[in-house]
Amino acid sequence: MLQSVHVKNLALIEEIEVDFREGLNILTGETGAGKSIILGSVGLALGGRYTKDIIRQGADYGFVELTFFVEDERVRERLRSLDIFPEEGMVVLSRRLMEKRSVSRINGETVTMALLKEAASVLIDIHGQHEHQSLLYKKNHLEIVDAFAGDAVKQAKDCVKASFQDYQRYKKELEDSAMDESERAKELSFLQFEVAEIKDAALNEGEDEELESLYRRMVNGRRIAESAAEAYAYTSEGDTSASESLSRAIRAMSEIGELDKTAGILCRQLEEIDDLLNDVNRELSDYSSSFEFSEEEFYETENRLNELNRLKVKYGNTIGEILDYCGEQEQKLIKLSDYESYIDGLHKKCDEAKKRLDREAKKLTKLRCAQAKILEDAIGGGLKDLNFPDVKFKIQIDKLKDCTANGADDIEFLISLNPGQPVKPLANVASGGELSRIMLAIKTVMADKDETETLIFDEIDVGISGRTAQKVSEKMAVIGKAHQVICITHLAQIAAMADHHYVIEKTVEQMDTRTDIRPLSEKESVEELSRILGGARITDAVIQNAKEMKELAKQVKLN
Repeated sequence: MLQSVHVKNLALIEEIEVDFREGLNILTGETGAGKSIILGSVGLALGGRYTKDIIRQGADYGFVELTFFVEDERVRERLRSLDIFPEEGMVVLSRRLMEKRSVSRINGETVTMALLKEAASVLIDIHGQHEHQSLLYKKNHLEIVDAFAGDAVKQAKDCVKASFQDYQRYKKELEDSAMDESERAKELSFLQFEVAEIKDAALNEGEDEELESLYRRMVNGRRIAESAAEAYAYTSEGDTSASESLSRAIRAMSEIGELDKTAGILCRQLEEIDDLLNDVNRELSDYSSSFEFSEEEFYETENRLNELNRLKVKYGNTIGEILDYCGEQEQKLIKLSDYESYIDGLHKKCDEAKKRLDREAKKLTKLRCAQAKILEDAIGGGLKDLNFPDVKFKIQIDKLKDCTANGADDIEFLISLNPGQPVKPLANVASGGELSRIMLAIKTVMADKDETETLIFDEIDVGISGRTAQKVSEKMAVIGKAHQVICITHLAQIAAMADHHYVIEKTVEQMDTRTDIRPLSEKESVEELSRILGGARITDAVIQNAKEMKELAKQVKLN
């Protein structure tokens, strides 16, 4: 859930920090107090567009930070898939806004705007006028039905997707393999040449690395051999070599080794050094000899390396890749050598995959139809609760011309809001205010299905009042039992249902205008409801009405 919002230097906000809690969080305030700025700031933190005018006058930057506490394991899993890992259960999204650029961070690490938006879609769902308009697009209707169906269609959807991928693979292979006899002959000849060239090279895994190492030794061999021979001369050859000098030292010490204990120890140490030096001398001799090679051997090594590098340029970066490529070309050779049988077999596989896709798509359609009927009835009932007494809601499922990875279903929500009128697409019937209530009805039905923990509703009360407003408030309370809900409202009926009530206020001090937000106590909440109900004049009757609304709301939430 959204635990806190910190905003600095945005529009009328100098700096505010507000903590939200579980359940239904209601925000109210006078017209022009800055309610839209608060939610607008949240939208900016989630990657929304901005202009430099949004930065508070006189400030160099604006800043928004959202802190989420993530409990749902499904949400944690989706975050992990984005390489986002909650720290002690917390995920912090922040955005610093400057005149020409912005910097976005998740848990202190700078991220791209794309990742910020993707993380936001997992953590929070904002429903304003624009989001309600998304109901007008048919592609979203399929997503809603599938989200409602959940596990009931998951396996069928996976089967359709796998079958579709198989069909597309065979179909593409068939298209790519189409050629006339002349093209086939040319391709056959080319494949035979490539396979023969690779096989004639008699490649061995790791051969290139061994040859490169040997070639480097050969190129540097003379210098290495000379230095090794020089070292050998210093240690073992001539009267002044280390070996000869050490022998003399041992003879000198052996004469007194029996006369003094320390001399004996030193003598034995010299003998150990002599043994070690002899070992080094043998290794130096062998090492120097290992760099003896003929010009013919050098020429053969160089030519072989050139051949391997030429094949790498044509067929792969490593010998392993070249051999893999050769294997693929051999398979193509086999297919082209018996082309008619290959194409016949491919047609058969393609037909079988298409039949399998059609079967799986029909199973998915059947399941979707069953779930769509349940959803249709639930949304229809919810709309009647929201004061659409004569509503007819229908989920129409038509068949697509071509099956996709998502099945063969073309789903559209149809509605009639007036008696005697046929159902029509939402875009042809519903106004903005009506769309907001339809979205609310859907969200209420989907409350237990939606994985997003925090839902924000703005403009949910557009064009409603009275009994309809009361029904809307009850629906908000239902959603608040399964999710954290944050809602800006102008209506007392909705505000009364708050589990937690906040007021947004605008103050002017010394020609400086500021917007602030603060949580209300039970008493203050009643006073705020009285202001909404009574307007300019708040009488005892208005205050009593506000108290009754709060009590009624408590009873509704207990049921």
